[in-house]
Amino acid sequence: MRSAPFTLDLPFTTAFGVTGPDTDLHHQGDIDEIHPLASVSKPIAALAVLVAIDRALLDLDEPAGPEGATVRHLMAHTAGYPFDGADPIAQPGARRIYSNTGFEVLGAVVEDATGYDLSDWVEQAVVQPLSLVSLDVGGSPAAGYRGSVRDLLTVGRELLRPTLISTELWREATSCQFPGLGGILPGFGRQATNDWGLGFEIRDGKDPHWTGAHSSPRTFGHFGQSGSFLWVDPDADLAAAFLGTEPFSPAHAEAWPPLTDAILDRFATGGAA
Repeated sequence: MRSAPFTLDLPFTTAFGVTGPDTDLHHQGDIDEIHPLASVSKPIAALAVLVAIDRALLDLDEPAGPEGATVRHLMAHTAGYPFDGADPIAQPGARRIYSNTGFEVLGAVVEDATGYDLSDWVEQAVVQPLSLVSLDVGGSPAAGYRGSVRDLLTVGRELLRPTLISTELWREATSCQFPGLGGILPGFGRQATNDWGLGFEIRDGKDPHWTGAHSSPRTFGHFGQSGSFLWVDPDADLAAAFLGTEPFSPAHAEAWPPLTDAILDRFATGGAA
């Protein structure tokens, strides 16, 4: 794997990488160093939830959370919970409210459905089958996992060519749930249309955004307040992951979009299903 380094003007230590569906394409920095993932925990937890759904242990439309809400609402941030707090502030399906609480509740639902502690289920459903070597899933499914760029790139390859879930469920998970809802994208402000899939944020036409101007509208993934991201662009057939030693700041918001565009300009091929 030989490619010129990308220029990244950030005053702290970072690591990032790029992968296609079969192999890594570029590494920069120490991709084995373990960092907090913050909210990049959510897509990993979501993948474990999707495995339970694919195995018929759980159903997207079964009741979960507040009255009238379902597993689908929890995964798509439309159950009505606030960012943090147990008391709903909206009716299910009425608003897109990004919520850590919703993922905590989702974790408890998965435990009831599978009979495993959530961390054990994530280990069995995701960590072991993908041979993730450093991912620590002992914390909150909302924001408590730790891991490396190397492991995030492996997750990215899985999300480009799913092996743990069916293609049909993957398509649903990466398609907008409850279309047309606006809401606040943390760190980037209110979006007139704030699209989310099942645990994955969908880029669509959001502006401003943490991915690039050249990113496909189908791009999905997550970023975290630890200064982390994982995006998957199925049209470019690429995934990229970023971790660093400083929490998310305006410097990240300024640096990530041009980095993403440079990655796409160098490596995009296109062709995912």
